[in-house]
This record gives sequence, structure tokens and C-alpha cells, in this order.
Amino acid sequence: MCIAVLGDRSGLFGRGTSGEGCDAADLELPGEQGALLDTLVATGTPVVLVLFTGRPYALGRWSSLLAAAVQAFFPGEEGGPAVAGVLSGRVNPSGRLPVSVPYAPGGQPWTYAQPPLGLGENNASSIDPTPLFPFGHGLSYTSFAWERPEADATEVATDGETTVRLTVRNTGDRAGTEVVQLYLHDPVARIARPVSRLIGYARVPLRPGESAEVHFAFHADLASYPLGADGTRVVEPGALELRLASSSADSAVRHTVPLRLTGPERTVDHRRRMVCEVRVK
Repeated sequence: MCIAVLGDRSGLFGRGTSGEGCDAADLELPGEQGALLDTLVATGTPVVLVLFTGRPYALGRWSSLLAAAVQAFFPGEEGGPAVAGVLSGRVNPSGRLPVSVPYAPGGQPWTYAQPPLGLGENNASSIDPTPLFPFGHGLSYTSFAWERPEADATEVATDGETTVRLTVRNTGDRAGTEVVQLYLHDPVARIARPVSRLIGYARVPLRPGESAEVHFAFHADLASYPLGADGTRVVEPGALELRLASSSADSAVRHTVPLRLTGPERTVDHRRRMVCEVRVK
């Protein structure tokens, strides 16, 4: 096994590869690190890539060649022991990507919150922006099952709320923490909306065989969006879809809960936060 530790040198105004004033012409690994990684994987030895970086880099050309990849970003002075714990198996990882890791160095810009034309399948660009690892992605040394999703009500007034719940079960042989992510899909609006927008998440620590019920309190205000030059937020009646997913990718959606908002359009003077609760059984 080969552990390849690559990445950036932190600095300011050109004295590093990442930091204020240290821009990159593309998202290839800095310097000759890509060539080094090519040489390592060519040996046939399983390679685990550890990245200490200030930005995500394109890893698509090694996607099928690496045994594993750990994106550590710049983890600080305790980063070494933390990464060692993950590599040795002492720590079961539960982190999730706050950004997307691109497939190709030119497949940018890309954000998980893109409108429909931002999807690669729409051929709006000759460069496919689909990431290698999407926003919210992360793996664990155990496995989880998501069961019995339901909502208290599927018709909600534009000033009302409902509770969405599901059961998460640790089906593996070691303790771990699952991260249940809740995304909102609004198919029709007066301005272009993100295909999917994260509105809440819950970290669910479970021992082997243990299960917990996760409750998300969804208020209609969470579907509001700014309309007009003054930034006034509105809640419109109509169809919505809540997506329970392990990342922002469509393939990661485990369950969908259709909702319909009813009643008059409302204006909202502040952004509401999701409230979630985890009840271990």
C-alpha cells in the first residue's frame, strides 16, 4: 500500500499555491504532482491519495485507479493525527464535502445549486461540468439503511408546516455516523431556481444494529426565494419535492416526499432555518 500525500503550499500573494493572491490557471494538481501520481499508480501498488489543499483539484483521470482518496483540505496543527486516525481505521470518517470535486480541470465553474441549464445533460456547454464527487459526498467504514420515509401532511398552507421523518439503521459491523441531507426541489417559479437546494441535515451516530428516527420540521418559509430588486422573499403556492439524499447528486437521492403548498402567495421578512431532531430507538 502506498499513501501519497499531495496538495498545496499555503501562502499569500504568490508565495504559495493556495491562499490570498495565489490564483490557479486551472484545477490540475500543482507543479509535477500529477506526474508523480501517474508514476505511483503505474506501479500497480494500491495508492491511497491524501490531499492537503486550499481548493478542490480535478481528480477524474485517477478516479478508477486509486484505492481511496481523502480530502483533508488544510486541517490545522492537529490534522496529522486526525488523518492518521482515518487511514488506520481508528476513526470512522463522517465528513461531507462542502464543495464539489471536479472531474476535469476545465469543468468549472460548477455549483450544486445550479439552475437546470447548469446540468451537463443539457449540453449548454461543450465541457461537461458534472463533478467527480458532488457537494455533500462522503464515505464511511460501515453501512446504513434508510427506511419508512413519511410526512405528517403533504398539503401545507403557504404559512404552514409539516414534519418529515425516516428511520436510519446501522447495518454494518462497527459504529458510525450517517449524515441525512434534505434538499428542496421547486419545479416551477417565476425566476430560475436551483435544481436542488440543501435546506437541512442531521448527523446520526449509531452503534452496529442500532436505529434512530430522524425528524425534519419543514416550514413553508423554507421554500421562499428573493424576487425583485429589493430582495423581498416570497412563498408561492404550488408543487414542491423534498429529497432525502446522501449528497446533492441525483443518484444519491434515497427517498422523495412530494408536497403541495396551498393558499395565497406570502412575503417573508427573514430566512427560516430547518429544525431537526434525532431520536435513537
